[in-house]
Amino acid sequence: MMVDGAGPACILSRMFAYNIDHVAIAVEDLDTAIAEYERLYGAVPVRREVVTGQGVEEAMIAVGGSHVQLLQPLRPDTAVGRFLAKHGEGMHHIALAVADIDAAIEHLRREGVRLVDPEPRTGGNGSRIAFVHPKAFAGTLVELVELPS
Repeated sequence: MMVDGAGPACILSRMFAYNIDHVAIAVEDLDTAIAEYERLYGAVPVRREVVTGQGVEEAMIAVGGSHVQLLQPLRPDTAVGRFLAKHGEGMHHIALAVADIDAAIEHLRREGVRLVDPEPRTGGNGSRIAFVHPKAFAGTLVELVELPS
């Protein structure tokens, strides 16, 4: 199955991941990171918000059809806070846009994949999200994102 207008290289899998929604970078100070990103790459956030349920403040920077997400923890006891304490600043996860997050989760469950979130939760911009455990694939935390209609 192909996504209209996406070209022949964009073939949908059984899970229907159709785009890299974003690559997330954990940072200690969001204002400093935004200023540095703008200085180096000339890009500014298209959206900035606090996502209380995840314990982060995020800034989304558009890059083509995807985004770079800068993440600052609201507290040290959050997932991103613990990541920073253990690894320092750097890439936190990759997020795949899916057409139907419930179907994607069910597909992964049938495949025996370890899920951080067995049920979707609310993410930034009102999206529905779920994380897949890094042990499921090459030590990489993967987020599934179903964008709001």
